[in-house]
This record gives sequence, structure tokens and C-alpha cells, in this order.
Amino acid sequence: MKIVFMGTPDFAVFSLESLIEAGHEIAAVITQPDKPKGRGYTLTPPPVKVCAEGHGIPVYQPATLRDEGFMELLRALDPEGIVVVAYGKILPEAVLRYPKYGCINVHGSLLPEYRGAAPMQRAIIDGKAVTGITTMYMADGIDTGDMLLKDTVTIEENDNFEDIHDKLGECGASLIVKTIDSIEKGIIERVPQDESLATYAAKITKDDCLIDFSKDAKAVHDQIRGLSPIPLSFTHTPDGKLLKVTEARICETDTPHDVVGEVLSLENGITVSCKRGSVTFLGVLPEGKSRMTADAFVRGRKLSVGDRLQ
Repeated sequence: MKIVFMGTPDFAVFSLESLIEAGHEIAAVITQPDKPKGRGYTLTPPPVKVCAEGHGIPVYQPATLRDEGFMELLRALDPEGIVVVAYGKILPEAVLRYPKYGCINVHGSLLPEYRGAAPMQRAIIDGKAVTGITTMYMADGIDTGDMLLKDTVTIEENDNFEDIHDKLGECGASLIVKTIDSIEKGIIERVPQDESLATYAAKITKDDCLIDFSKDAKAVHDQIRGLSPIPLSFTHTPDGKLLKVTEARICETDTPHDVVGEVLSLENGITVSCKRGSVTFLGVLPEGKSRMTADAFVRGRKLSVGDRLQ
């Protein structure tokens, strides 16, 4: 199939590489403009751009999809299908209607659950044991189109956002090739989403990152791993300093605590009380410092058993 691929971050690269390997003609890649990154604000290309240029595929970075300029480009490229993976912009109706085989999206959840911007993080934070990929025809609305194919991915007890991102990236790469092949063969089945089962995965905000020790140990652990390695959950040490948590484990789940956020132990990490049970921080990012093990943080800072984090 002659495809225009629209995507931006690392997650989209999995699918782009898979489509190239499968032999589909990628007429062009549409991605977001380069953005400044790091302390030096160095202008940095999106991962999808780097991938496409490595394969000699033309790359376009339009500021908008809603003008005649982009429609002229689309008509010149004349794709049979458009594949969209984490592009980052809503496609206007004129673009959705253009290709013969439609606009196909790779979404990181088992729709209609977790529509929206942060399906992977929300699934982990909510303590789900299973997530997956859904391919779908794009329509007006956020992730509301008819579903095509699905595949599941297990969320292990200590999987973090990065783990699930990569698992789902690989899953999506396989599923989009199967989806395109089924469309070309005319054997794909469109399944409307059940609106009564729909949930929304809102973008992660700073409020989502503050650790709430008044929850049980599993919920705290799920929050920490769902936000690692970015943007990271956080708490505050007794002196008011910000302490982000990069890695944790459930210590135990049964003991109730009247005082939550209390440092219970500093052996083999920082063990902290929750409403029920406790978690042990294994890795941290202290304010103004680099990432380090919890043990290294304890050795270099005054933190005592009985201190309270909040």
C-alpha cells in the first residue's frame, strides 16, 4: 500500500520501521516541527524524522494541517492510506476523508477503554494487569472511530511506563502490518465502539505526580511506576526539598498505619508507610541533583527513621 505516515515520538518509530520492513511504500512522513531541548535549547528533530531520513523517506513538518498548502501536498503524494501513530495533532475532516483506505490509527489501549493522551500511564497507575493495542479508523472525536484489530499485553507487577511503552510499541508495530494487510485483502471487520464502556485517559499533570501515601501500598507503587522514567512522581523531605522517585517496590501490603509517609527503614532503600502496607524507594532524583540509588541518597543526606515525607 502507498502510505503517508504521520507520527512524532519514539512510540511511532516502532510502527514506521515495521511498515518499511513489510515492504509498504512510505510516500512521505508527516511529523511535528523540530523543538528545542536540553539546557542549551538545541533544536532537536522528532524521533520519527530521524528514522525516516535514515531510510531516505521525504519528511514534512507542517505547522498546520488545516490550510490549502497541506491539502496540495496530500494530493501530490496521493496516498492510498494514512497511518497515524502519536502524531500529536487532530486531523481535519478533509484529511480524514482523502485516502482510499482511510486513516488508520495505532492506539495504546484496548478501546474504548483509555481514550485520550495518556493511556499507557493511566493503565499502570490504575493497577491494570492487562493493556494492549487497538488499530482503528479515525473519525471526528478523540479515539472514537471504529475498531479494527486488537492485541493484548500483560502489565507485570514492576513494569514501569518505559517497559509498557516498549511492549506496546512492538505490539503496535506487528498489529499495524496485520491491519494494513487485512484492509488490502478486503477482510477487515469494522467494530463500532461501545460508548457505555468508554473511559478517558487525561494528560498527566503535576497533580497526578504528588505521591499520596494515604492510599494503600499497591496504589502508591502503581503511581510511581506509571510515571517512571518520566515525568516522575514526587514527595518532599522534612526540610521541604523535592524528592522524585524513579523506582520502588512494594515492601508489604497488610499492616495498617495511622501515620502515612513515615520513614520506617533505611536499609536497602527508603521504606515508607502507606495507609495499608509500605513501599521501598530504590531510586530517587533529589532536588538539584542527578538520579541516584536510594542508598546513595541516604548516605549523603540527613534522613532518619521516623521522618515524614509529604
